[in-house]
Amino acid sequence: MSEAEVTKEGLRGVRPGREATPGTAITPGTQDGRRRRGRVSRPRRRGEQPMVPPAEFASYYGKPILNAPVWRSPEIPGYLFLGGLAGGSSLLAAGAQLTGRPALARATKAGAAGAIGLGLAGLVADLGRPGRLVNMLRVFKPTSPMSVGSWLLAGYAPAAGAAAACAVTGHLPRAGTAATAAAAMLAPGLATYTAALITDTAVPAWHEGHLEMPFVFAGSAAMAAGGFGLLAAPLGESQPARCLALFGVGTEAIAFERMTRRAGLVAEPYRSGRGGGYIRAGQALSVLGVAGALLGRRSRAISALSGASLLAASAATRWGIFHAGLDSARDPKYTVVPQRDRLNGRAGGPPSP
Repeated sequence: MSEAEVTKEGLRGVRPGREATPGTAITPGTQDGRRRRGRVSRPRRRGEQPMVPPAEFASYYGKPILNAPVWRSPEIPGYLFLGGLAGGSSLLAAGAQLTGRPALARATKAGAAGAIGLGLAGLVADLGRPGRLVNMLRVFKPTSPMSVGSWLLAGYAPAAGAAAACAVTGHLPRAGTAATAAAAMLAPGLATYTAALITDTAVPAWHEGHLEMPFVFAGSAAMAAGGFGLLAAPLGESQPARCLALFGVGTEAIAFERMTRRAGLVAEPYRSGRGGGYIRAGQALSVLGVAGALLGRRSRAISALSGASLLAASAATRWGIFHAGLDSARDPKYTVVPQRDRLNGRAGGPPSP
């Protein structure tokens, strides 16, 4: 074993190892430029470069941490929107019938039946064949949002169809009243169960909003139904639709803002990418719809334009939530960082940067 003289610049006659950091000298008490364990290292000198690259969020073999949902667009976001429109329209129809507004009641009953019919068509198209929808009714599981939603659909769709048929034809008014009441009773569950369905998954942007998402969907459903009432009903009977639309806009805006603030980092997909674009469009359309609803009390044209804007705003919100969830499932950081923060919180450490 050779001996080397120790100087201020390091070991004389000994070359640095392959892993030595460029721009630094070997100091006493080190071997190949690496500080022995237990000793405090000196501050880096000018010219030093970190040897470890920044960490990247990845998993084995380049596979995503989460498998993104296989749900397709426009079938599933369309179903989310149409289910809310149907549920809100049935509630508005029941209120219009009780307050003696036959034109508004007839229009919203027909709108509810048409919306749930189109929504079921989109759901069946995504499932592949109708038999899969029927198979969901083989059991009833209260802890499964999908099972509960399937039974809600099985009860609501016939009731909404019967109410619309009786209202349009004018036949069997008592049966139509009973069907209207049945559809209205099931309508709140229909309008919000899809929120429980998507938040009951591991998709970060959906799951983190499990407390507020039902209120977001309820507000969106009320906004869509109110907008449809403004679009389809005569001006003299549109006041309930106007009130419902304004209530829906306020509920959705407050619940969505609270949801994104509480979600923190996971709420980024709601502000960027394709999902963020839809959300911003929905917010702009809702503002236009509210302005038209307030200014168009005596103008049929402005009232109809306001209703169309509110319908489009509700649809944009559902599409934005759908695509934001897909984006959050594809990016590993929305899964890894919240998990690290929860672990650090339990251990009393600082949150992730």
